[in-house]
Amino acid sequence: MISSPLAIIAALVGLMALAEWLGKKPLLRHAGAALLVILLTAVAVNVGLLPAYGGEDTPVYAAVFNHVAPLAIFWLLLLVDLRSLGRVGGPTLALFLIGSLGTLIGALIAAKTVGGADVLGGFHAALAGMYVGTYTGGSVNFNAVALSYGVIKDGALYAAAAAVDNAATTLWMAATVALPHLLRRWGPARTADTAESAPEGAPDDETQTTSVMDLAIVVAIGFAAVAFSNVAASWLSSTFHVGIPSVLILTTIALVLAQVPWVQRIQGTRVLGLFAVYLFLAVIGTLCDVSALVRVGHLAPVLGAFVAIVIGVHAVVIFGAARLLRIDADTAAVASQANIGGSTTALALARSLGRADLELPAILVGSLGNALGNYLGFLAASWLGG
Repeated sequence: MISSPLAIIAALVGLMALAEWLGKKPLLRHAGAALLVILLTAVAVNVGLLPAYGGEDTPVYAAVFNHVAPLAIFWLLLLVDLRSLGRVGGPTLALFLIGSLGTLIGALIAAKTVGGADVLGGFHAALAGMYVGTYTGGSVNFNAVALSYGVIKDGALYAAAAAVDNAATTLWMAATVALPHLLRRWGPARTADTAESAPEGAPDDETQTTSVMDLAIVVAIGFAAVAFSNVAASWLSSTFHVGIPSVLILTTIALVLAQVPWVQRIQGTRVLGLFAVYLFLAVIGTLCDVSALVRVGHLAPVLGAFVAIVIGVHAVVIFGAARLLRIDADTAAVASQANIGGSTTALALARSLGRADLELPAILVGSLGNALGNYLGFLAASWLGG
């Protein structure tokens, strides 16, 4: 197994290049590089070539989640024309809220279907709340419910729940990449109003001619913005007790700068943003560790069935609502990914679908999920716990 941080980075980037190359082949063109890079890294982990994601114990992966993902958000948002938000922001938000409701309903159904306390024990209500929280917001909501109900003290159960969550998140990212291509046949077609709107002067493909100066400016602005947003969020929390997520501050900075003409003219932003997104997706693939599921024994299939029901009901609700409301499948997939995977994976999905107009809504509704997740998570746990 590769263990050197530099060798791990080399392997991840090499798999990104392989995914990009395979994605241009006729047989795999519809899969796309975004899905292929997830699958390739998942295979590399499960054959023992790369280590599985282990939080801070895998510093390269942790650095990608903590630093590269925010940079991807910032760089790609520098391409956003705010005038496009009004055309798609409402539908994305509506489907996100509907999807959150679908997740809650799915957890209630799943708890009854798999046997509730008879099978999962006294923590059955807490587990439902954890999955509702994480599939509305993210891992912070998952851990908030786990800490409050003491699940985190049961190491085997917590590890099993986290392993199943990681695998399901990876699989659903792959599914939301593929589903829009399948569902476009019966759903409303993309119109000129919802087609990708790149800024003036930006190329139509994923290549740009840039210079050292442009790259230096884009990198400097990106790192400075991420650092400032983290400091500002911490200062607001400690000084005024205002809990504003750093990603919202980062989003605001990016959107303000994106409306400045000279920023729009800087070359290299799109390429750096896409590179960061694909690197993030490569690390997403390392979450899918089959051996981790095997190690937790009988808990894995039960929790796997539980999560499959939750996500299945969520999918039926959100894509069914999109059908009834005449909203295109791309928007439904991005809203769903904002629920299940969070703002960064939703942004990556919007990017891979060629929907720059959905990038900002993906970030905003994903951030909303972080706030909403605890409420719905504790609500589900309370209902099921009596």
